[in-house]
Amino acid sequence: MSQIRGVVLAGGKGTRLGELTKVTNKHLLPVGPIPMVYHPLHKMVGAGLKDILLVSGTEHMGDFVELLGSGKDHKCSLTYRVQDEAGGIAQALGLAETFCAGNRCLVILGDNIFEAPVTGLVSQAGKKPDWAWIGLKQVHDPGRYGVAELKGDRVIGIEEKPKNPKSDYAVIGIYIYPSDVFEVIRTLKPSGRGELEITDVNNHYLKAGRLGYSIIDGYWTDAGTLDSLQFANQLVREKPPIF
Repeated sequence: MSQIRGVVLAGGKGTRLGELTKVTNKHLLPVGPIPMVYHPLHKMVGAGLKDILLVSGTEHMGDFVELLGSGKDHKCSLTYRVQDEAGGIAQALGLAETFCAGNRCLVILGDNIFEAPVTGLVSQAGKKPDWAWIGLKQVHDPGRYGVAELKGDRVIGIEEKPKNPKSDYAVIGIYIYPSDVFEVIRTLKPSGRGELEITDVNNHYLKAGRLGYSIIDGYWTDAGTLDSLQFANQLVREKPPIF
């Protein structure tokens, strides 16, 4: 059975955070008592993953290496890949191909802050190892996200930032992909934003009848704006996440 490897995506300029990210990467900002990037890393380690790849841009890669080193202080082995320019989440994930080498991968966006451990999602996805698996969360403002339309235990549609959402289930930045995801990424065309979209990857598996989901318990937020960063800190202080 293929192993599962971890991929933390910590690229992007963090421009929505203004002055806070002028000289640093947003994933190095504090959320609770630890840097933001520790949250996805510790979730993966808590789920039993040992081999983890961190993808970031050129400017701050040295800071990540200085902070995290080989990963031994975090009970994992860390590898680093540089994303030369912002080309979307799917493009960043494409950089993990050699690292994953025939294994499945658990992908967490570096600014996702959530309460529950990922062990439940990992074990559910493990029952269908050739499927892609997405984390979903009920939100009050689904139009800001990719939105999953559900029918029974199946996802029947995903729309990116819809004006009239068909549900209030947002596709959050936690995914598991089988090893053929890199073949899928190679077939993608850039979107209107000039990026390779992860929604296109998910829709590929949806059309192939190989997309499952888990609904994440407890709180969840991204921490990519000033308001959501403040909210993430408040949530983590009130109720520390379970790793």
